[in-house]
Amino acid sequence: MSELRPGMPRKASLPADAPLERLIHEQSSEVLVTVAADFRLTEDLALAMLNRRDLPREALEELNKNGAVIKHRKVRLAIVMHPRTPRHISIPAIRHLYPLELVRVAQFPAVPADLKRVAEETVVGRLKNISSGERYGLAKQSPGRVAAALLFDAEDRIMRAALANPHITEALLVKALRSEQATETLVAAVCQDLKWSRRNDVKTALLANEKTSFAKVVQFARELPIRALKDILYGARLSNTVRSYLLSVVRQRTERQKQSQDPSGLNP
Repeated sequence: MSELRPGMPRKASLPADAPLERLIHEQSSEVLVTVAADFRLTEDLALAMLNRRDLPREALEELNKNGAVIKHRKVRLAIVMHPRTPRHISIPAIRHLYPLELVRVAQFPAVPADLKRVAEETVVGRLKNISSGERYGLAKQSPGRVAAALLFDAEDRIMRAALANPHITEALLVKALRSEQATETLVAAVCQDLKWSRRNDVKTALLANEKTSFAKVVQFARELPIRALKDILYGARLSNTVRSYLLSVVRQRTERQKQSQDPSGLNP
């Protein structure tokens, strides 16, 4: 059997009897690059190569060009998720992955932050063309940015699944509540949510949202500190009814504070 020597020129042809299953474990970059370019490489062997964190960039480039293996979705996904894949390969490839594959990319620890962002943005951009069942699955398990986009979904079960998503942060929820896309269903769900309705920043965002019921406005105004109410009055677009009510609450509480500081009612 012919042997492939580590010192052979890059991209040289492999002997017909070259043991690919052994050569994928070689340490020589030249050998790995040549193996990656071989049309006899199978999906399983390509995936075994891609499990190596030390795979050289040149080998990844050859795998990406190897028509015998790049046709397999598992290989394309593994190339995108490999920490050494050049950006000029990984970013275009991301846009050809399925939504659940994109979620895997966004949640994989070894994937750089900028690629995770591209994966998340790609999913969000496709939401209108994704089936109800797939959106529901994404709402439950996707990264925070994707789940936040699904807070605006027209289906109640999808919106509620996104609201319960463990990756939703307070900042993402507040941003959603301040958006013109926030629906009455979302606002009502957050108002009733035992976890989120207790957060002051969420209460502030709900007070500033015209879709919040007046009963909840009264409740949150009672629970928030006066400074937060003043910030809402000066920094948010409010209906006349809510603005008048908050102004009256601020005046009453300011007056009570003054009286508590001067029980006699006499100013010095």
